[in-house]
Amino acid sequence: MTDQLRAELLDTALEAARRAGDFLRDARPDDLGVAATKTSAVDVVTEMDLASERMITSLITERRPEDGVLGEEGASVEGTSGVQWVIDPVDGTVNYLYGLPSWCVSIAARKDGETLVGVVHAPMRGETCRAVLGGGAYLDDRPIRVRPAPDFALALVGTGFGYLAERRAKQAEVVRALVPRVRDIRRGGSAAIDLCDVAAGRLDAYYERGLNPWDIAAGDLIAREAGALTGGRPGQAASGELTVAAPPGLFEALQGRLEELGAWHDD
Repeated sequence: MTDQLRAELLDTALEAARRAGDFLRDARPDDLGVAATKTSAVDVVTEMDLASERMITSLITERRPEDGVLGEEGASVEGTSGVQWVIDPVDGTVNYLYGLPSWCVSIAARKDGETLVGVVHAPMRGETCRAVLGGGAYLDDRPIRVRPAPDFALALVGTGFGYLAERRAKQAEVVRALVPRVRDIRRGGSAAIDLCDVAAGRLDAYYERGLNPWDIAAGDLIAREAGALTGGRPGQAASGELTVAAPPGLFEALQGRLEELGAWHDD
C-alpha cells in the first residue's frame, strides 16, 4: 500500500464517518421509529440507518468511483479497483433507537481480503478511533495500546447477544459459565465500540458470536494495531461463528475456554 493510497483511504473514511455521525447525532428525530426488521422482530433498521448509508456511499463514490462497497443496509457494488469499503452506518442501532449513547459509524477499506484502514466514530462519546495497517492505532490523535494481559480471573470481558432467541439462550449459558471465572462481564451493544475499547484498554477482552463483516472490519484492525490478537475458533480468523479479541496471554485462555463452552454454535 503506497503512502498516497493510505492517506486517501484514511481521509475518505474519516470524512465519511464524521459527516454521517454528525448527521445521526444532530438530525435524530424525537419520534424515531423502526423502518424495517431483519432476522427477527428485535433486529431493527431505522430510516436514519438508511440515510447514513446513503450519505457514506455517496461520498465514497464521489471520491473513489472505481471502488467496491459492502454495506449493512444493502449497499453492494463490485468495483474495479480492488478496494472494497465495508460500512456499518449505525453500529448499535437499538442503542440509537432508544437514545442510548453507545453507537457509532464504522468504516473499513480492504484490498485482496486484507483490511487496510479502519475508522470507528462514536459521536456521543466525542471520539474517533482509527488505524492503518502497520501504522498503529489512535483514539483521536493519541496512540492507544491494549492493557497487559491480566490473570484470567481478573479480566473485564465485553460481549454481545444475537437477535435470534435460540442464539441468545446459548449465549446466556456461556455468560453464566464465564462470569464466576472473570472479573466481570460488560455488554455495550456495539461490537465496533467494544473492539475499540479493547484497543484503548477499557476492556481486557471481547468476544461475540453472530457478527457480520461490517460489524468487525474496522474494529478488528484497530484492536490488532493496538496490540490485540483477534480470531475466531482456535486456528481460525474472526468470523460469524465467533470473534475474540484480547492481548497475548489472555487471548489464548479466553479462546480455549469459549471453545470448551461451545460459544461458536447455538445448540
